[in-house]
Amino acid sequence: MDHSFDQTIDRRRFESAKWHRYGDAVLPLWVADMDFRSPAPVIEALRERVDHGVFGYGRLPRELQELIADRMDRLYGWQVTPEDLLFLPGVVTGFNLVCHAVAKAGEGVLLQTPVYYPMLRAPAQAGLTNDEMELTRRSDGQYEIDFDLMEETISQRTRVFILCNPHNPVGRVFRRRELERMAEICLRRKVVICSDEIHGDLILGNHNHVPIASLAPEIAKQTVTLIAPSKTYNTAGLHCSMAIVQNPELRYRLERTYPDLVAGVNVLGYTAALAAYRDGHEWLEALLHYLEENLDYLIERVESDLPGITMSRPEGTYLAWLDCHGAGIPGSPHEFFLDRARVALNEGATFGRGGEGFLRLNFACPRSTLAEALDRMSVALSVLQEETGAGTGWQTGQDRDGS
Repeated sequence: MDHSFDQTIDRRRFESAKWHRYGDAVLPLWVADMDFRSPAPVIEALRERVDHGVFGYGRLPRELQELIADRMDRLYGWQVTPEDLLFLPGVVTGFNLVCHAVAKAGEGVLLQTPVYYPMLRAPAQAGLTNDEMELTRRSDGQYEIDFDLMEETISQRTRVFILCNPHNPVGRVFRRRELERMAEICLRRKVVICSDEIHGDLILGNHNHVPIASLAPEIAKQTVTLIAPSKTYNTAGLHCSMAIVQNPELRYRLERTYPDLVAGVNVLGYTAALAAYRDGHEWLEALLHYLEENLDYLIERVESDLPGITMSRPEGTYLAWLDCHGAGIPGSPHEFFLDRARVALNEGATFGRGGEGFLRLNFACPRSTLAEALDRMSVALSVLQEETGAGTGWQTGQDRDGS
């Protein structure tokens, strides 16, 4: 099967947040949205459903529920029943729903920053506080968890821990021992775990994704696991996600929270999810191979052509976390590359504490697009160095010590 990941598709012809936000002259490598066609079986299933021509109220396909349960068993040895599944229009909806259902005003949510920025907004939207801790960045650029700091950050008011695994934006795939330690702390402190595992299929190298709820029944009882086909198969615009909740009482609390305010999944979302999980395996294998090659290319180009910028190899996702502190960029790295290179990247500061001076780059695009973006960024840095001399380290309008 020809998957054609090198094919350049004109996404400006239709509604695309990624390609229209910054205008036609800008190459967008920002939002986590791939520039590849979805698997052929997904497209064919959608075409057949559209050809039917009737789009009345849909119903959750039992086959999809059973397929997901079987998939959890096959991939992770995790025993899930169809009844454990709740279907939602998005993972963001899911962790916001957990905040509303589990905690009451004034209580807290534990977050590990820098982290996917909608998570930073979720507590306040439920009248809760952000109980934040920073991940620890090692000298090699990889991140780890300071478990003593995690214990200190959890207060008597903390009710929910939103875990991001694989982690967006730093690319960590947490090891079993790390997950066991986090789960032990949360169980002992009676904190519900809401685990966003939307990137769980996008594992690079020899790493393995382990759903935290799969570790033990007592952990599953205190966990809401959020998954979706959207990142894996590039179907985000169809809005179909799942929450795996094996505690009946917790599932009931989620179901009764604003039942008329959270939209259901649309019929095309169900159709795409079923086709993707049933028939998309070959496409996914080819995608992961292409992403690995793009990542190799990206690392080589960063090392050779982007002086002062460094990155560690992500273990999962198709997102690179670029450290711009040594590049001598004045002000915001995002604004610099947008203005001087016409390349749109995510500003690291939007991911919370620890994100300042970083950029998130989406490398799930044809290699030609990635190459052109890196060429533009390289030229912009070269011109900057000619203008200012050797890089002096990233700064904001203030000195980095805040003075």
